[in-house]
Amino acid sequence: MYIVQVASELAPIAKIGGLADVMMGLSRELKWKGHEVAIFLPKFDCLEKKYLTFKHEPAQPVTTYFQGQWYAGGMEQAKLNGDLTITFYDSHHPKKFFHRGCIYGESDDNDRFLHFSRAVVDFLHAQERVPDIIHVHDWETAIIACLIREPEFRAHFAKTKTVLTIHNFDYQGRCSPHNLDDIGLHSHECMTAEQFLDPITKDGNLLKGGIMYADHVVTVSPTYAKEVLTPQGGKGLDQVLRACSNKFVGILNGLDYSYWNPEIDRFIAHHYTHKDTEPKRRNKQATLHEFGMQYRQDKPLLVAIARLVPQKGIQTLKALFAQAESLGIQYFLLGTAPDPRVHEDFAQIAHAYADHPDIRCVLRTEESLAHKLYAASDMLLVPSEFEPCGLTQLIAMKYGSVPIVRRTGGLADTVFDMGDNNVQNGFCFNSMQSSEAFHAIQRAVEIFVHDQKKWHTLMKQGMEYDFSWNKPTDSYIALYEHHS
Repeated sequence: MYIVQVASELAPIAKIGGLADVMMGLSRELKWKGHEVAIFLPKFDCLEKKYLTFKHEPAQPVTTYFQGQWYAGGMEQAKLNGDLTITFYDSHHPKKFFHRGCIYGESDDNDRFLHFSRAVVDFLHAQERVPDIIHVHDWETAIIACLIREPEFRAHFAKTKTVLTIHNFDYQGRCSPHNLDDIGLHSHECMTAEQFLDPITKDGNLLKGGIMYADHVVTVSPTYAKEVLTPQGGKGLDQVLRACSNKFVGILNGLDYSYWNPEIDRFIAHHYTHKDTEPKRRNKQATLHEFGMQYRQDKPLLVAIARLVPQKGIQTLKALFAQAESLGIQYFLLGTAPDPRVHEDFAQIAHAYADHPDIRCVLRTEESLAHKLYAASDMLLVPSEFEPCGLTQLIAMKYGSVPIVRRTGGLADTVFDMGDNNVQNGFCFNSMQSSEAFHAIQRAVEIFVHDQKKWHTLMKQGMEYDFSWNKPTDSYIALYEHHS
């Protein structure tokens, strides 16, 4: 099959969250399974270009409609790590939509991503080759499922199916009627309850439109697929999803073991496997030494790696600094906070514990440090309010770090406590109360300190689980091939 993937993120060149990792892992696995994969991404000025090799040839021209005019632009191709081919849309619009030094967070994000989506459709429409599948991700590109069914594009894409994967229902792309008019849709026809009208705000809702028009709608774990059918989980779209239940499914994300793997990880000093975990101890020593912390055999190192937003349970992550000593752990938090007030709170914590022998708070995005922390840690804490899939717990298990998670979404599908499953691979708690998380940590510490044999069994069982992209990709292929 000829499969086109269109998104706003792709690891490791444009990464904010799990979407970026999914784009890389799924696309690579599809290619390995013999499919032709084309990936479209905006040409952000903040791309990590060190991973890219641009082709030494002129950009392919594209003319796209936006706000009543036609604008010239270019499609440039590059290789990612010598493997995947990426096509970047280089917009020549005078507002410089993708030259802002960021991926998201601009006041005109609707304009930016609708312009990109329309440009991709205009470009594909001009090509002789027609995609079998156009796979779009989240609200930023969901409009494509609608655009290709418009009269001017309909005949060309008659045999093309669209799949929309929703990575987080918190972000829906609420918009105004003029946003749809800007890309050539007719808002007076589209802004209906059956199409783009938000069930709550009565504004436009780009994610809802994608759900209505896509041939298949996917979210990123089976449990999250059930949770979003409730008013709380669906963030207003639960009734829309129930009406589309015949085309809605949850497929658990995978993990790219060519990138996240302690046997070959280029960021860690000592490689190891589930058969020989001794080098993991040396990684722990090296990372603690790097940050001026003491290496202790009697205290497990608990790590949290997260965006510091309410979804991620930041109250628990914050409260743990004061409780770490009484719980008998070393604690290392790595994260960034988009909200300046939250950042300031954690900046004060980072300063207060800057010289503590057992505690650190590092506020930055650093891929190499994340790898080192997975390899160094004994435990990983994920106290999320909701978690569509979650990749941190999957990475932690591969690196022999035992996850302690709130039982929700993809965390509930991948981490099993005593009584949850025949094979325990972590610790779970149910409430958002910090006390429940601390109780789960206490249970984990008890085993770490007093039953090392059982602890190593937990480590190895987590490391031996197969959370690769092999099975999820087969599920996506079955969806691509499904004749509805």
